[in-house]
Amino acid sequence: MNLLIDGVPTDRVAVTDRGLHYGDGLFETIAVIEGVPELWERHLHRLCLGCERLAIPMPDADLLRAEAERVCAGTRRAVLKLILTRGHGGRGYRPPQEARPTRILARYPWPDYPAAWWQEGVEVRVCRYRLSLNPILAGIKHLNRLDQVLARGEWSDPEISEGLLLDPLGHVIEGTMSNLFLVRTGRLITPDLTQAGITGVIRGLIMDTAATLGISCHSAPLTLTDLMDADELFLCNSIIGIWPVRLLESRVYKPVPGAITARLSEAIAAIRQS
Repeated sequence: MNLLIDGVPTDRVAVTDRGLHYGDGLFETIAVIEGVPELWERHLHRLCLGCERLAIPMPDADLLRAEAERVCAGTRRAVLKLILTRGHGGRGYRPPQEARPTRILARYPWPDYPAAWWQEGVEVRVCRYRLSLNPILAGIKHLNRLDQVLARGEWSDPEISEGLLLDPLGHVIEGTMSNLFLVRTGRLITPDLTQAGITGVIRGLIMDTAATLGISCHSAPLTLTDLMDADELFLCNSIIGIWPVRLLESRVYKPVPGAITARLSEAIAAIRQS
């Protein structure tokens, strides 16, 4: 694993950092192909939105890009995690008036997921844990991931690839590490994320791509009943791309992948390879 903290090769961060104390910060998880951070501008746009929401000064974009390329240089395929905290601060929740953000860039190996998960679909469960509602934090990738940690701790079966998270009202929001889409009568629908969840980079790319392909696509409040009644269901994130869902609890989806899922998978793969 290659690491840069504020541009310096080190694996040490100050114990006074607010990211450690309060989860006061943001992150992006970025696919790296042939040394290049993929969909960089989309990730940077979301990071900038997060900085605006949390009132954290946004680092210079050219500096971040240079550090990202430095960490990713020479690797064929990897995962880049970019973390931005508010920086150092004394005890107490009140943010410092002049924050000096800490930049952490870490390169990780590419995950070894089974090829069958793309080709034959994945098995998904519904988590018992319920996501918190907070419209101020909805959409951004802030550092407090306890919702996801607790939900992911619910299962250890290696055959189950992902768990779906609902909010307290019973609306389906996302997976522990992914966004989701359903297809019903040829239309693409993804959960509304105005109250909870992360607006994924690949989620946005899929919605844009669907528009260019003439596939009707919109976000809306969804329930488990909507998922069970769907013709197709798939998961997505920046690392996995698109995983078709084969089984959700007792609901079997056939064929896998479905026609629209396959069409979008091909289009997204072409964009990522270009």
